[in-house]
Amino acid sequence: MSDSFYIYLQDKIALSLDDYKIIQRVSRIRKLRKGQYLLQEGELCNFVAFVTQGCLRNYRVDEKGEEHIVYFATENYWSGDRESYMLQEPSNYYIDAVTDSEVIQITKDNFEMLCTEIPKLGELVNVLIQKSFIVSQNRIHSAISFTAEEKYLDFLKRRPKLATLVPQHMIASYLGMTPETLSRIRNTTKKKRS
Repeated sequence: MSDSFYIYLQDKIALSLDDYKIIQRVSRIRKLRKGQYLLQEGELCNFVAFVTQGCLRNYRVDEKGEEHIVYFATENYWSGDRESYMLQEPSNYYIDAVTDSEVIQITKDNFEMLCTEIPKLGELVNVLIQKSFIVSQNRIHSAISFTAEEKYLDFLKRRPKLATLVPQHMIASYLGMTPETLSRIRNTTKKKRS
């Protein structure tokens, strides 16, 4: 198991040596090259993934072939398709590596076993799901009520590291605007700050 995953878990919950050994036994380190898929549309998401290095994106592709990014997972973030995972139905999403990345992958059966065997882990998962719901609510609110400039400024405030890590066309997709609109907004905000 990755040191960063162990440190993350120790920071959130107190793990015993036995807990650590159980988690280590069922965890698989997976390295992804930039552009490599963790999950493709039509596949079953029967795992959870914890990002130890790099950046992943979850996105859908519409009938025109345009990508719509719904989530970025950087170091110490979880990734997967919750709908496919819970309902055990084929995914509507793609998850790929924006940069060379490394994840800890745990199968659904093993992860559910861990949450039962290590109750503190199950409690952590519930807290993370609640926080994820709040983040989703805030994103929906932003999408329906903010101007394009407000969306971009909110993004910079909430995820400043992503602004330098992710290509601008992906940020535009995540914010629901064209790359040209994002470029114009970036130029305007730079002028206002000068």
